[in-house]
Amino acid sequence: MKKIVLFLLIFSSGLNAQKSNSSLETQKNFEFTFEEYLGYVKKFHPLVKNANLEINKAQANLMAARGAFDPKIEVDFDKKQFKDKNYYSIFNSSFKIPTWYGVEIKAGFEQNEGIFLNPENNVPNQGLASLGISIPLGQGLLINQRMADLRSAKLQLQLSQAERKLQAVSILYDASVAYFNWKRNYEEFQLYSQYKTNAEIRYKGISSLIKQGDKRAIDSIEAGISLTSRILSLENSKLKLTKAKLELSNFLWLENSIPMEITDTLFPEKKLEATIQETLRTNSLLQTDFSINEHPKINAIESKIDILNVERKLKANSLLPKINIGYSYLSEPQYIENYKFENYKIGIDFAYPIFLRKERGSLKLTKFKLQETTNSLNLERQQLQNKINAQKEVINSLLKQRNLATELVKNYKTMLTSEERLFTFGESSLFLINSRESSLISAQLNAIALNNEFCISNSELYKIMANPD
Repeated sequence: MKKIVLFLLIFSSGLNAQKSNSSLETQKNFEFTFEEYLGYVKKFHPLVKNANLEINKAQANLMAARGAFDPKIEVDFDKKQFKDKNYYSIFNSSFKIPTWYGVEIKAGFEQNEGIFLNPENNVPNQGLASLGISIPLGQGLLINQRMADLRSAKLQLQLSQAERKLQAVSILYDASVAYFNWKRNYEEFQLYSQYKTNAEIRYKGISSLIKQGDKRAIDSIEAGISLTSRILSLENSKLKLTKAKLELSNFLWLENSIPMEITDTLFPEKKLEATIQETLRTNSLLQTDFSINEHPKINAIESKIDILNVERKLKANSLLPKINIGYSYLSEPQYIENYKFENYKIGIDFAYPIFLRKERGSLKLTKFKLQETTNSLNLERQQLQNKINAQKEVINSLLKQRNLATELVKNYKTMLTSEERLFTFGESSLFLINSRESSLISAQLNAIALNNEFCISNSELYKIMANPD
């Protein structure tokens, strides 16, 4: 009877003490949920902020491109005075308004005087006002550089929005994996701590039984080996947990780029496997089909194709001859409203390369780039669809494996309990109990690893979806 009571103390007090310690630890520690953690990363991580800056850059480029259509005021004043003689005084001002289709409207005013003034600059004493228009009839009418820059800048903004999502989701994926590794190492550390405590109590109990003559001295060596093995495993697990905490801290920041560090008062979400799919919104994807056309990577490639199409049109337009016609109505300022057809200035500019080798070569290169990007788009569509389907299968398989692993842990616990019972009746040995316990530990570690894989597989599906918002 005395042996049975002592056995119960050896194999029960360790677990009870561990439960008590866990209860106290939970009271003074705080659960740091995965959703809270992702919130910090999304809001404060420097690389996520950099991803958001890409949109600001694109908006700045769009503003710069729109600047090509801003009205412009020009003033040119040139005067020469020598030996009390006014050689010439030339004042020329203009106001230009660029329009969308290469047409430019211009208003100007000249006032020139001087004894050595070039005759072509002679104007009435009150000056000469002009109102004119410049029209490109070849290159630059339907598309020109400023039109192409503005269209490309608008498309670049769409491209930046897609790339921001891809960049942000890549960071969030790495951050998620760091959290899952922290959780895995934390659970392994807790597991080893529990069995190390059990091994200590068991060693003390076996030593007491040996002193009373109820057990052989060799049993103390068996119990000591088990205790040393548990201490070694615990120390290794502690090192892994420390490294996991430091890795996780790389993703934790506060406002004003203040880094955070995971302390011992925080522990990971216990029921993460039950909430992970809702947090990452992978549950809806597993139930319904995902539209590839809305994927940021597809949108990014489509934006690149659109930009190349703008470039192709501009290159094709360069094959046309340059023909610019300019007309300006001339009048003295006070008579500007009395239109007279005979007062005008007109000009025609014409240029056309004979062989067009530069223009034709540039157009071919753009077409090749366009074809390459189109091929990449078709390939990316197929790859994304296959990746999503494959990841769905991985998640479904891991769900089944987790259930099997849970069942294994339950069975190994039953085997260990049965072996401990047999030990009370002298029908088993400490070696068999340690062997059963080692099998249970391996099963529990495997269950922890499968939970970790399940979480990572969901984060991989989240990365493939590329929707961080």
